[in-house]
Amino acid sequence: MQIEPLSRHLGAVVTGIDARRPLTPAEVAAIEAGMDRHAVLVLPGQDITDEQQLAFTQNFGPLEEGANSTVRANELRLAPTFADVSNLDKDGSVLARDNKRRMASLGNRLWHSDASFRAIPARYSLLSGRIVTTDAGNTEFADMRAAYDALDTATKAEVEELVCEHSLIYSRQQLGFTEFLPDERVSMKPVLQRLVRTHPVTGRKSLYLSAHIGAIVGWPRPEAMAFVRDLMEHATQAEFVYIHHWTKHDLVIWDNRVTMHRVRRFDDLNTVRDMRRTTTRSDGPTVAQQAA
Repeated sequence: MQIEPLSRHLGAVVTGIDARRPLTPAEVAAIEAGMDRHAVLVLPGQDITDEQQLAFTQNFGPLEEGANSTVRANELRLAPTFADVSNLDKDGSVLARDNKRRMASLGNRLWHSDASFRAIPARYSLLSGRIVTTDAGNTEFADMRAAYDALDTATKAEVEELVCEHSLIYSRQQLGFTEFLPDERVSMKPVLQRLVRTHPVTGRKSLYLSAHIGAIVGWPRPEAMAFVRDLMEHATQAEFVYIHHWTKHDLVIWDNRVTMHRVRRFDDLNTVRDMRRTTTRSDGPTVAQQAA
């Protein structure tokens, strides 16, 4: 196995791994070490099935299920262990412009960290490009470790103990999407996350930012959101960002604890894009949650 860096701060391409077969403990350890260093790994040429993707993902922790939070069970195209980030319905047709799932998924174009709206957020995300767009639809990744390191001393002190509220509702409302059913609003109630996280292996600190943030505990909301916007602008400067241009059968893995990402706009009404994500959970919450 070989790992070659793709940019100054994050991202590397991995060769010599076949995600279709069981991994040895040494291979799992090497991938995790690569993730600890590079935060985003690209495995090209991985023509895998859903079953193979699930088996590969389970090398890296317990699976997160129920990622399609705004999709009813009878409308799912994939198993609930997958996040369906395609533009296809369960019959394989392109989603209509006013389709609820399509409108909700537009939130993926905002900078975010997967499942930060869950009390136990995501560790790794693994996205398989089954049918990709090559002229648009790139995925961008921002290094929250480098962004933290570049903060001035006063701001580092200010953010150190801050706790934010995260919810899917907050991110979707930024785009004017408010079509949440009563049970969805209950399941999407805000959770608490630290604004600064420390990586359990490397000890590096990083910002934990996401479009899912809607408040800072103890701050007036306008002040909180203005401050979060400033941090987001800082953290997504070009020097901290790796842009992935998809090719068919790429398997891209990223660490949600130390990165943000977003998909760029493409013609999703006339072009098929079939992307399937599996996700593993972190070891635990970043902060104790409020009582229900």
